[in-house]
Amino acid sequence: MPSPTLTVAVAQPVIGLNDLSGNVASHADAIRAADSRLVIFPELSLTGYDLDAPVVDLDDPLFKDLVDACAEKESVALIGAPVGEESRLSIATLRIDADGVSVAYRKTWLHGEEFTRFTPGSGPSTIDVDGWVVGLAICRDTGQSQHTAQMAAHDVDLYAAGVLDVAADVVECQARAFVISRALAAPVAIASFAGPTGGGFDKTAGHSAIFAADGTKLTEADGLAGSMVRAELTRRPR
Repeated sequence: MPSPTLTVAVAQPVIGLNDLSGNVASHADAIRAADSRLVIFPELSLTGYDLDAPVVDLDDPLFKDLVDACAEKESVALIGAPVGEESRLSIATLRIDADGVSVAYRKTWLHGEEFTRFTPGSGPSTIDVDGWVVGLAICRDTGQSQHTAQMAAHDVDLYAAGVLDVAADVVECQARAFVISRALAAPVAIASFAGPTGGGFDKTAGHSAIFAADGTKLTEADGLAGSMVRAELTRRPR
């Protein structure tokens, strides 16, 4: 039987370029502070938006800190990272929980310099969290009507995305969330990078937010790195 409620947090961890160990620590701290069943992080949160950063190794001993944090708080974390599989490199969402680390989704709609290194994913993907069908997206995916239409076929209970925006794009990002929530009749949780990161983004937007299925904004973070907000969502009747 699916859980009637799900506590969801969207986090904006403090990130340092070329500091995987430090970034793992900041993610683990955020998971513990969130005290939520599902904790969502921004696009490429584990490395920063450095398109040349080494892909992460899912067997890296550093991930034990994240697995332990998730086990301690009984959380599922969705974390952004570059991954590799043979010759295929992807901008991905990792699922981390007490059972370990896995690739949950690969970004479908790449743009700009991302094409020089990464391969697009095959389309929308979902995970199960306590019987909730959680649809996954990364940044530009959220602005593609085709991606949203394909997601609708999965009958999701929650749409979760990690993004990276500049401050001027906060309104557009939240407008997309409104449209998606109405189109899917499901809540939308957007984790947005805050603070400096790579790729020329000296300042990023923050303002991570969670929206109800009717598009109402339930909670919103400020623009500062280290901020986080959470909401308890109720699963819609089937």
